[in-house]
Amino acid sequence: MEFNKENLPKHIAIILDGNRRWAKAKGKPASFGHKEGAKTLEKIVRYANKIGIKYITVYAFSTENWKRTEEEVSSLMFLFQSYLDDYSKRADTENIKVNIIGNIAGLPERMQKSIEKCMERTENNTGIVFNIALNYGGRDEIVNAMKEIANNIKNKKIKVDDINEKMISDCLYTKGQPDPDLLIRTSGEIRLSNFLPWQLVYSEFIFIDKNWPDFEEEDLDKAIIDYQKRTRKFGAN
Repeated sequence: MEFNKENLPKHIAIILDGNRRWAKAKGKPASFGHKEGAKTLEKIVRYANKIGIKYITVYAFSTENWKRTEEEVSSLMFLFQSYLDDYSKRADTENIKVNIIGNIAGLPERMQKSIEKCMERTENNTGIVFNIALNYGGRDEIVNAMKEIANNIKNKKIKVDDINEKMISDCLYTKGQPDPDLLIRTSGEIRLSNFLPWQLVYSEFIFIDKNWPDFEEEDLDKAIIDYQKRTRKFGAN
């Protein structure tokens, strides 16, 4: 499937939805779906890097996901930690820079150490920047940005009139990165679920009626072709 390589989205955001319902349809536990979803994610990031996408940000675990059963949350934490410990080696070999965004301090200590090692190992890689949103909430991200700005005002580092969009963007987890050009959500759900509310204001949205473990490289190609057919106006007529 051919797309215009001169008009690729620089940054793609993906809500990885449907792991649990995919597993349920097969009579398997949720953990099986998450494991297969992790395999799909690695495949898609590798392909995105190959075709020239510069940034990819995926919604792996939200601040609201702690409400799931203790068994599923424990299974997910174990999976994330094992995945990061193992994947960092392959990502380094493939020149992928892994960046974890979210409330890292709210994660288990062993997970925090795995995150630190993974990011340190891949920090000098020059290929795709792979942002993994863990313990991430969009409103929480904006609240934290406001607190940082308020503290800077309190400490007289800035004035209220200095506040602008760039300053707020520079206080977010995605500081220094372009906003996503394209958002993809799988499983047929049509909502953002508290994912990148500031960054996605002018992104193109594509919702796919397919569970994440079934997502293929050709699905990404189709999404890119759809994106390239659209005219982005950024508020213009």
